[in-house]
Amino acid sequence: MFARISSPAVFAGLFLTLLLGGCVSSGPSKSVDLDKARETHIQLGLRYLQSGSDNRELARHHFQEALKLGPKDPQAHHGLALLYQADNEKAVAESHFKKALRYDSKFSMARVNYGAFLYQQERYREAKEQFLVASEDLTYNRRSYALANLGRAELRLHENDAAEEAFKKALALSPNMPMAQLELAELKFEKGEYAQAKQYLDRFNEKNRQIPQSLWLGIRIEKIFGNRDKERSYALALKNLFPYSAETLKYQQMTAENEQQ
Repeated sequence: MFARISSPAVFAGLFLTLLLGGCVSSGPSKSVDLDKARETHIQLGLRYLQSGSDNRELARHHFQEALKLGPKDPQAHHGLALLYQADNEKAVAESHFKKALRYDSKFSMARVNYGAFLYQQERYREAKEQFLVASEDLTYNRRSYALANLGRAELRLHENDAAEEAFKKALALSPNMPMAQLELAELKFEKGEYAQAKQYLDRFNEKNRQIPQSLWLGIRIEKIFGNRDKERSYALALKNLFPYSAETLKYQQMTAENEQQ
């Protein structure tokens, strides 16, 4: 993309103090305790990061404490990358993404998030490279997400056939993935394969709320098939739910053009 205690910071500090108290011992147990302390810092950092902007400084503290215990910990660097990305510190965020992957080249979650970071900056070729590597990791439990993002990057690069293949692979792994369903519907429509476009859109509509893109596509599909009632239904929903969307403007322009003909 977490007994009530009045202060989360106090709780975290007490917990870590107790945990770190065991790190004075010598021998193998010291290493184990340090690993546990580092992991705890990382988990607390992620929880604070996910809980909103008010807790970012607490998140930063825990990630930095984790790096004191393990300067090459990829998860700590990944956490800081996400934190600095949220802070809009792009250069610092990227440096931590790169460190996370330098210290663990098989860290597919970090790779996908780095790809998303690059995508947001319209660095689509670089984003594609990150998504592609992650999508080839057969052990990654969110491989379908990597594939769907790979498809999105390929669309931006006008590699439509490759994008279609990526979306189909994503659906093979996660049949109800809305992003892949909708993008495939759009691709099929653009290729003139209207029946398949409608099938993918219907699958999307079964389990997902309408968004401007899906409503606008529905209007165009039903117009092709001459289903005026369904076309009007989509159009009414688009104008009522998303009156200021780009898709509503496109619909109004289409309607105006039709009236002039």
